[in-house]
Amino acid sequence: MSLITASRMCARILGTKNSPCVLIAARQASSSVNLKDVLSNLIPKEQARIKNFKQQHGKTVIGQIIVDMVYGGMRGMKGLVYETSGLDPDEGTRFCGYSIPEWQKLLPKVPTQEQVSWIFKEWAKRAALPSHVVTMLDNFPTNLHPMSQFSAAITALNRESGFARAYAEGVNRSKYWEMIYEDSMDLIAKLPCVTAKIYRNLYHEGSNIGAINSNLDWSHNFTNMLGYTDAQFTELMRLYLTIHSDHEGGNVSAHTSYLVGSALSDPYLSFSTVMNGLAGPLHGLKDLGGEVSDEQLRDYIWNTLNSGRVVPGYDHAVLRKTDPRYTCQREFALKHLPNDPMFKLVAQFYKIVPYVLLYRVKLLWKEALGDRRVDRVLRLAWQTRASEES
Repeated sequence: MSLITASRMCARILGTKNSPCVLIAARQASSSVNLKDVLSNLIPKEQARIKNFKQQHGKTVIGQIIVDMVYGGMRGMKGLVYETSGLDPDEGTRFCGYSIPEWQKLLPKVPTQEQVSWIFKEWAKRAALPSHVVTMLDNFPTNLHPMSQFSAAITALNRESGFARAYAEGVNRSKYWEMIYEDSMDLIAKLPCVTAKIYRNLYHEGSNIGAINSNLDWSHNFTNMLGYTDAQFTELMRLYLTIHSDHEGGNVSAHTSYLVGSALSDPYLSFSTVMNGLAGPLHGLKDLGGEVSDEQLRDYIWNTLNSGRVVPGYDHAVLRKTDPRYTCQREFALKHLPNDPMFKLVAQFYKIVPYVLLYRVKLLWKEALGDRRVDRVLRLAWQTRASEES
């Protein structure tokens, strides 16, 4: 599913670029380092704002639906308000209104170092895994896919859900967000431990992941638990985890979480469905193994297309330029690990796949449009691609 969110439409109606993303501004303006305190002050105001917005604009038409949208996974259909990020066809995902390059400039200042330190220490306090989850992971067969293990472990953490207990006890709906907050913070804190445990079981004979160090950041603790001490790898994980921290609401994983959560499933159950979506083959690519020549790779791509399968891309089909998440990782790799075999393979794909796909477009459309018209379209595409690479 590639469902375009309505956040930007709402922002235009309200007349402000970043109106849905008030949390960033609130944290900047707040002297509190405690995220829950910030939210306690913010949420009633947001509830009132949204209520007023719906009263004023509830009947406003924001788009049309055509048959292709319905059959095409709702692509291009504005059908969901997702406040923390949105997908721009030209700029990629914008987090709270800002593109990745803009965030790279903001991050040293927003949030403050005190706020960052507070949240890392808070996650450190919540990170320990319950014994039943550890036992389950230790008893999984080694041939069970890591994503299956990950999803199962997250689901099993549901036993710890404060929201599920509070809901069963009849908590007032105005308090739901507090329980959701606690569960979400617990889950975020535990995810690196679950991941590291699976990794150690599969690749390091079940060796211990070690203890969380409350003086280290989330990514640093994660790489330590994996068993890596290279500062460059830790920095790469900081980059990788940051740019994947949110992903607009219309993709398979985020939309699934929204959908399951709407049934008041707790964050553990909702997030486990996210992982099941991410485990789909269109989120990955077949392992070719070893080094391959450009010719071998080109043949592999053509064989894949000619067999009726697709070549999985990086992010959404709606994007018209290279995903900036890939771009910033590529820049990091070119600087720090240009000879890494996996990066070299990905770089080959980056170089070859677009030209194969464009040539395939020519073959498919030349009868309908004529050679000259197709050639003009392809020349424009080549020029766009060349300007990106330069």
